[in-house]
Amino acid sequence: GQLGAMEPLVQGRDVLAVMATGSGKSAIYQVPALLIEGTTLVISPLIALQNDQIAGLDATSAPDAVAINSRQRASETAAAWETIRERTVEYVFLAPEQLANDEVVARLSAARVSLVVVDEAHCVSAWGHDFRPDYLRLADALDRLGRPPVVALTATASPPVRQEIVEELRLRDPVVIASGFDRPNIDLAVERYTADADKRRAVVETVAGLETPGLVYTATRKDAEFYAAELTERGLRAAAYHAGLPAATRERVHHGFLDDELEVVVATSAFGMGIDKPDVRFVAHASAPDSVDSYYQQIGRAGRDGLEAKALLFYRPEDLS
Repeated sequence: GQLGAMEPLVQGRDVLAVMATGSGKSAIYQVPALLIEGTTLVISPLIALQNDQIAGLDATSAPDAVAINSRQRASETAAAWETIRERTVEYVFLAPEQLANDEVVARLSAARVSLVVVDEAHCVSAWGHDFRPDYLRLADALDRLGRPPVVALTATASPPVRQEIVEELRLRDPVVIASGFDRPNIDLAVERYTADADKRRAVVETVAGLETPGLVYTATRKDAEFYAAELTERGLRAAAYHAGLPAATRERVHHGFLDDELEVVVATSAFGMGIDKPDVRFVAHASAPDSVDSYYQQIGRAGRDGLEAKALLFYRPEDLS
């Protein structure tokens, strides 16, 4: 699927690529970026995700990359803009919110952006699981940049969501690549319960016996705190993650998990994009997620190293309400 997306992109076509987690979507823009003269703009929704992508480029001696985001010191941002102005960097990473700033768009326009990457493109869809209103303004910004070729990338997009991505980004006669979703190394299982107490007990006992690291997804912040406390009592290095926690706490949990200081993170759907950790051995759902797209996106964080992993769904019919 990579080559089928790269070739039209090099020829100046717009592309929408829907490919399974871990299938190498980044290569779809990294190879053409070397062949197309000019700056490559990568629109990525999370600063942590931008940092991971830049670190990955650095590790492979790829051309230079910079980020423009709100967490940088003013001196770092000024230095990044200088390299963009001088056209000495290949990649510029920024969040969609940045493109609402007229000055940012004007500076990028002057830098002659030759390729635009919209990462996690499902965020544009009101039907999607990670909807971000800032994505809806991207089409206007792309017009102001002179409409260079655009490649939209995502791991999950049902046909209606694909259509919405094309329409909202105003892609021009795009080549749509939708490769298989099968992840044969992930074992999928569902356990059904009638009583809530039985289900909670089963979640804790089962997760406590699984090979770590792993993720447990919950429907509510309260449940995230509950299961994290229960698993900690069982001797696991576990922590909760949800949008109600201070940013510094969320950052600490995020890095603690990536650096193997934590064995299990119990989270709402807020813990999602940017979790590119190859050795996650299980993803457990303590409740049914809000959609099949969400479920696929979340279990896709397991087994990215290609080794065996488990996806466990603990289910009560009442959860769906």
